[in-house]
Amino acid sequence: MLALDVESVQAFVLVADFQSFTRAAEALDTSQAAISMRLKRLEERLGERLIERTPRLVRLSARGAAFLSAARDFLAAHERAVAGLTISPRRFTLGIADQVAGPELPALLARLGAYDPALVIEVQIEASRSLLEAFDRGSLDAAIVRREDDRRDGEVLTEERFSWFATPGFEYRSGEAIRLASLAPSCGVRNIATRALDAADIDWIEVFVGGGMTAIGAAVSAGLAVAALAQRVAPQGVVDISARFGLPPLPSSQIVLHSSLSDPRSRGALRTIAAAFREHRASA
Repeated sequence: MLALDVESVQAFVLVADFQSFTRAAEALDTSQAAISMRLKRLEERLGERLIERTPRLVRLSARGAAFLSAARDFLAAHERAVAGLTISPRRFTLGIADQVAGPELPALLARLGAYDPALVIEVQIEASRSLLEAFDRGSLDAAIVRREDDRRDGEVLTEERFSWFATPGFEYRSGEAIRLASLAPSCGVRNIATRALDAADIDWIEVFVGGGMTAIGAAVSAGLAVAALAQRVAPQGVVDISARFGLPPLPSSQIVLHSSLSDPRSRGALRTIAAAFREHRASA
Protein backbone atom coordinates (compact mmCIF):
# COMPACT_ATOMS: atom_id res chain seq x y z
CA MET A 1 0.00 0.00 0.00
CA LEU A 2 1.26 3.46 -0.90
CA ALA A 3 1.95 5.49 2.27
CA LEU A 4 2.56 9.24 2.39
CA ASP A 5 4.35 11.06 5.17
CA VAL A 6 2.91 14.29 6.51
CA GLU A 7 6.14 16.32 6.31
CA SER A 8 6.55 15.63 2.59
CA VAL A 9 2.95 16.52 1.77
CA GLN A 10 3.16 19.65 3.91
CA ALA A 11 6.32 20.74 2.09
CA PHE A 12 4.59 20.22 -1.27
CA VAL A 13 1.54 22.29 -0.27
CA LEU A 14 3.66 25.16 1.04
CA VAL A 15 5.84 25.22 -2.09
CA ALA A 16 2.66 25.23 -4.18
CA ASP A 17 1.13 28.05 -2.13
CA PHE A 18 4.20 30.26 -1.96
CA GLN A 19 5.64 29.25 -5.33
CA SER A 20 8.94 29.45 -3.50
CA PHE A 21 11.21 26.93 -1.81
CA THR A 22 12.65 29.78 0.28
CA ARG A 23 9.29 30.80 1.73
CA ALA A 24 8.26 27.19 2.31
CA ALA A 25 11.49 26.56 4.21
CA GLU A 26 10.97 29.71 6.25
CA ALA A 27 7.42 28.65 7.16
CA LEU A 28 8.62 25.25 8.33
CA ASP A 29 11.75 26.65 10.01
CA THR A 30 14.03 24.45 7.95
CA SER A 31 16.37 24.70 4.96
CA GLN A 32 15.65 24.78 1.25
CA ALA A 33 17.64 21.57 0.94
CA ALA A 34 15.32 19.85 3.42
CA ILE A 35 12.26 21.06 1.49
CA SER A 36 13.77 19.76 -1.75
CA MET A 37 14.50 16.40 -0.13
CA ARG A 38 10.94 16.06 1.19
CA LEU A 39 9.47 16.98 -2.16
CA LYS A 40 11.74 14.52 -3.95
CA ARG A 41 10.69 11.78 -1.53
CA LEU A 42 7.02 12.52 -2.21
CA GLU A 43 7.49 12.56 -5.98
CA GLU A 44 9.35 9.25 -5.84
CA ARG A 45 6.57 7.64 -3.82
CA LEU A 46 3.89 8.92 -6.17
CA GLY A 47 5.94 8.31 -9.29
CA GLU A 48 4.99 11.76 -10.57
CA ARG A 49 6.70 15.13 -11.05
CA LEU A 50 4.69 17.56 -8.93
CA ILE A 51 6.74 20.77 -9.10
CA GLU A 52 8.51 22.32 -12.06
CA ARG A 53 11.45 24.45 -10.98
CA THR A 54 13.66 26.80 -12.99
CA PRO A 55 16.10 29.48 -11.75
CA ARG A 56 13.31 32.07 -12.06
CA LEU A 57 10.10 30.10 -11.62
CA VAL A 58 8.51 27.55 -9.33
CA ARG A 59 5.15 26.20 -10.44
CA LEU A 60 2.94 23.14 -10.25
CA SER A 61 3.09 20.52 -12.95
CA ALA A 62 -0.21 19.28 -14.37
CA ARG A 63 -0.04 16.28 -12.00
CA GLY A 64 0.89 18.54 -9.11
CA ALA A 65 -2.14 20.76 -9.74
CA ALA A 66 -4.36 17.69 -9.81
CA PHE A 67 -2.86 16.40 -6.53
CA LEU A 68 -3.00 19.71 -4.60
CA SER A 69 -6.63 19.46 -3.42
CA ALA A 70 -6.14 15.88 -2.22
CA ALA A 71 -2.93 16.94 -0.46
CA ARG A 72 -4.82 19.63 1.44
CA ASP A 73 -7.49 17.11 2.43
CA PHE A 74 -4.76 14.74 3.62
CA LEU A 75 -3.22 17.41 5.86
CA ALA A 76 -6.61 18.51 7.19
CA ALA A 77 -7.50 14.90 8.07
CA HIS A 78 -4.17 14.54 9.86
CA GLU A 79 -4.78 17.71 11.86
CA ARG A 80 -8.27 16.57 12.83
CA ALA A 81 -6.87 13.26 14.03
CA VAL A 82 -4.18 14.96 16.08
CA ALA A 83 -6.68 17.47 17.45
CA GLY A 84 -8.84 14.60 18.70
CA LEU A 85 -6.00 13.50 20.96
CA THR A 86 -5.30 16.98 22.28
CA ILE A 87 -6.54 17.68 25.81
CA SER A 88 -7.00 21.41 25.29
CA PRO A 89 -7.31 23.36 22.02
CA ARG A 90 -4.33 25.34 20.83
CA ARG A 91 -5.03 29.06 20.78
CA PHE A 92 -3.10 32.26 20.33
CA THR A 93 -3.91 35.93 19.98
CA LEU A 94 -2.29 37.88 17.15
CA GLY A 95 -2.25 41.66 16.84
CA ILE A 96 -1.77 43.28 13.43
CA ALA A 97 -1.29 47.04 13.20
CA ASP A 98 -3.97 48.82 11.20
CA GLN A 99 -1.28 50.64 9.19
CA VAL A 100 0.17 47.21 8.33
CA ALA A 101 -2.87 45.05 7.60
CA GLY A 102 -3.56 45.33 3.87
CA PRO A 103 -6.05 43.76 1.47
CA GLU A 104 -4.06 40.52 1.55
CA LEU A 105 -5.12 39.83 5.16
CA PRO A 106 -7.86 37.29 4.23
CA ALA A 107 -5.33 35.34 2.17
CA LEU A 108 -2.87 35.31 5.08
CA LEU A 109 -5.50 34.00 7.48
CA ALA A 110 -6.59 31.40 4.93
CA ARG A 111 -2.97 30.24 4.71
CA LEU A 112 -2.86 29.97 8.49
CA GLY A 113 -6.08 27.97 8.59
CA ALA A 114 -4.79 25.59 5.95
CA TYR A 115 -1.58 25.08 7.93
CA ASP A 116 -3.34 24.16 11.17
CA PRO A 117 -7.17 23.84 11.06
CA ALA A 118 -7.21 22.91 14.76
CA LEU A 119 -5.60 26.15 15.90
CA VAL A 120 -7.89 28.82 17.35
CA ILE A 121 -6.56 32.25 16.43
CA GLU A 122 -7.83 35.59 17.71
CA VAL A 123 -6.86 38.61 15.64
CA GLN A 124 -6.86 42.19 16.91
CA ILE A 125 -6.27 45.14 14.57
CA GLU A 126 -5.26 48.36 16.31
CA ALA A 127 -2.54 51.00 16.31
CA SER A 128 1.03 49.72 16.61
CA ARG A 129 1.61 51.43 19.96
CA SER A 130 -1.56 49.94 21.48
CA LEU A 131 -0.62 46.47 20.26
CA LEU A 132 2.91 46.74 21.65
CA GLU A 133 1.51 47.75 25.02
CA ALA A 134 -0.86 44.77 24.93
CA PHE A 135 2.00 42.46 23.94
CA ASP A 136 4.24 43.75 26.75
CA ARG A 137 1.59 43.14 29.40
CA GLY A 138 0.91 39.63 28.07
CA SER A 139 -2.47 40.19 26.43
CA LEU A 140 -1.13 39.19 23.00
CA ASP A 141 0.96 36.17 22.08
CA ALA A 142 2.31 37.86 18.94
CA ALA A 143 2.10 41.19 17.15
CA ILE A 144 2.99 42.41 13.66
CA VAL A 145 3.54 46.14 13.98
CA ARG A 146 5.36 49.14 12.61
CA ARG A 147 8.56 49.72 14.56
CA GLU A 148 7.96 52.40 17.16
CA ASP A 149 10.52 54.90 18.44
CA ASP A 150 13.92 53.42 19.33
CA ARG A 151 12.66 49.96 20.20
CA ARG A 152 14.93 47.41 18.52
CA ASP A 153 13.56 44.01 19.55
CA GLY A 154 11.42 41.84 17.30
CA GLU A 155 12.04 40.10 13.97
CA VAL A 156 12.13 42.42 10.95
CA LEU A 157 9.69 41.18 8.31
CA THR A 158 9.97 43.89 5.69
CA GLU A 159 10.41 47.58 5.01
CA GLU A 160 7.25 49.60 4.30
CA ARG A 161 7.29 52.79 2.24
CA PHE A 162 4.82 55.60 2.91
CA SER A 163 3.55 58.41 0.73
CA TRP A 164 0.79 61.01 0.43
CA PHE A 165 -2.47 59.83 -1.13
CA ALA A 166 -5.63 61.58 -2.32
CA THR A 167 -8.21 61.32 -5.08
CA PRO A 168 -7.06 62.33 -8.58
CA GLY A 169 -9.28 65.43 -8.42
CA PHE A 170 -8.17 66.59 -4.98
CA GLU A 171 -7.42 70.32 -4.97
CA TYR A 172 -4.70 72.03 -2.97
CA ARG A 173 -3.04 75.40 -3.59
CA SER A 174 0.41 76.25 -2.33
CA GLY A 175 0.21 78.42 0.75
CA GLU A 176 -3.07 76.94 1.95
CA ALA A 177 -3.31 74.55 4.87
CA ILE A 178 -3.44 71.03 3.49
CA ARG A 179 -6.40 69.00 4.71
CA LEU A 180 -5.41 65.80 6.50
CA ALA A 181 -7.17 62.58 7.44
CA SER A 182 -5.37 60.62 10.13
CA LEU A 183 -5.68 58.25 13.02
CA ALA A 184 -5.56 59.36 16.65
CA PRO A 185 -2.67 61.58 17.84
CA SER A 186 -0.98 58.51 19.32
CA CYS A 187 -0.50 57.06 15.82
CA GLY A 188 3.19 56.98 14.88
CA VAL A 189 2.53 57.47 11.15
CA ARG A 190 0.42 60.56 11.90
CA ASN A 191 3.27 62.02 13.96
CA ILE A 192 5.83 61.34 11.24
CA ALA A 193 3.57 62.95 8.65
CA THR A 194 2.84 66.11 10.63
CA ARG A 195 6.50 66.53 11.59
CA ALA A 196 7.46 66.26 7.91
CA LEU A 197 4.94 68.96 6.99
CA ASP A 198 6.14 71.21 9.80
CA ALA A 199 9.77 70.78 8.71
CA ALA A 200 8.78 71.75 5.15
CA ASP A 201 6.85 74.82 6.43
CA ILE A 202 3.59 73.47 5.02
CA ASP A 203 0.52 74.39 7.04
CA TRP A 204 -1.91 71.58 7.76
CA ILE A 205 -5.27 71.05 9.36
CA GLU A 206 -6.89 67.81 10.45
CA VAL A 207 -10.36 67.60 8.97
CA PHE A 208 -10.96 63.91 9.68
CA VAL A 209 -9.77 61.71 12.56
CA GLY A 210 -10.67 58.06 12.09
CA GLY A 211 -10.84 55.12 14.45
CA GLY A 212 -9.23 52.77 11.93
CA MET A 213 -7.81 52.46 8.43
CA THR A 214 -11.21 51.66 6.92
CA ALA A 215 -12.47 55.08 8.04
CA ILE A 216 -9.31 56.85 6.84
CA GLY A 217 -9.53 55.12 3.48
CA ALA A 218 -13.17 56.16 3.14
CA ALA A 219 -12.34 59.81 3.92
CA VAL A 220 -9.53 59.89 1.36
CA SER A 221 -11.64 58.11 -1.28
CA ALA A 222 -14.43 60.63 -0.70
CA GLY A 223 -12.05 63.48 -1.51
CA LEU A 224 -12.22 64.99 1.97
CA ALA A 225 -8.51 65.00 2.69
CA VAL A 226 -4.98 63.76 2.07
CA ALA A 227 -3.53 60.91 4.14
CA ALA A 228 -0.07 59.50 4.73
CA LEU A 229 -0.45 55.82 3.88
CA ALA A 230 1.56 52.76 3.03
CA GLN A 231 1.11 51.70 -0.58
CA ARG A 232 -0.35 48.39 0.56
CA VAL A 233 -3.23 49.93 2.48
CA ALA A 234 -4.06 52.78 0.10
CA PRO A 235 -7.61 52.22 -1.19
CA GLN A 236 -8.32 51.69 -4.87
CA GLY A 237 -8.91 54.84 -6.84
CA VAL A 238 -6.55 57.11 -4.91
CA VAL A 239 -3.15 58.24 -6.21
CA ASP A 240 0.21 59.32 -4.85
CA ILE A 241 0.08 63.15 -4.94
CA SER A 242 3.51 63.83 -3.36
CA ALA A 243 5.23 65.19 -6.46
CA ARG A 244 2.12 66.94 -7.77
CA PHE A 245 1.79 69.14 -4.68
CA GLY A 246 5.43 69.24 -3.60
CA LEU A 247 4.78 67.40 -0.36
CA PRO A 248 7.79 66.23 1.67
CA PRO A 249 9.03 62.64 1.37
CA LEU A 250 8.12 60.31 4.21
CA PRO A 251 10.64 57.90 5.73
CA SER A 252 10.19 54.18 5.31
CA SER A 253 9.39 52.08 8.35
CA GLN A 254 10.31 48.58 9.42
CA ILE A 255 7.53 46.07 10.02
CA VAL A 256 8.47 43.73 12.86
CA LEU A 257 7.11 40.60 14.46
CA HIS A 258 7.05 40.27 18.25
CA SER A 259 6.24 36.85 19.66
CA SER A 260 6.19 35.07 22.99
CA LEU A 261 4.89 31.76 21.61
CA SER A 262 6.78 28.72 22.79
CA ASP A 263 4.86 25.60 21.73
CA PRO A 264 6.02 24.21 18.37
CA ARG A 265 2.58 24.06 16.74
CA SER A 266 1.74 27.70 17.44
CA ARG A 267 5.21 28.86 16.43
CA GLY A 268 4.89 26.90 13.21
CA ALA A 269 1.59 28.62 12.44
CA LEU A 270 3.15 32.00 13.13
CA ARG A 271 6.09 31.22 10.82
CA THR A 272 3.55 30.48 8.10
CA ILE A 273 1.96 33.91 8.55
CA ALA A 274 5.36 35.63 8.60
CA ALA A 275 6.42 33.87 5.40
CA ALA A 276 3.12 34.72 3.70
CA PHE A 277 3.44 38.33 4.84
CA ARG A 278 6.91 38.61 3.32
CA GLU A 279 5.69 36.96 0.11
CA HIS A 280 2.89 39.49 -0.38
CA ARG A 281 5.13 42.45 0.42
CA ALA A 282 7.82 41.18 -1.99
CA SER A 283 5.27 40.95 -4.82
CA ALA A 284 3.91 44.45 -4.16
